[in-house]
Amino acid sequence: MDTLTRLEQTIGERLSADPASSYVASLAGRGVPVIARKLGEEAVETVIAALSGSDAELVDEAADLLFHLTVLLAAKDIPLERVMAELERREGTSGLDEKASRSN
Repeated sequence: MDTLTRLEQTIGERLSADPASSYVASLAGRGVPVIARKLGEEAVETVIAALSGSDAELVDEAADLLFHLTVLLAAKDIPLERVMAELERREGTSGLDEKASRSN
């Protein structure tokens, strides 16, 4: 968890950096829809790596996915702590029961 916490902090710092010198600032400057699309691309690449890539490729893509998810959360001012609290709330609950309890 320390690594994700440090990543979140670094991303938060880079959001206000010069877009010419920071990928995070450049991506964030293009808005949430672009960040969300990039996250979707990374999710697809993760799925492809899981199905036909090596373990190393999957690890690389999973890292990209977590990175871009963290950028999206930061752009939406949602702290990682809030996501972790939701995971903790769900801990010990059957996935099927949890899904059935949603109002969607």
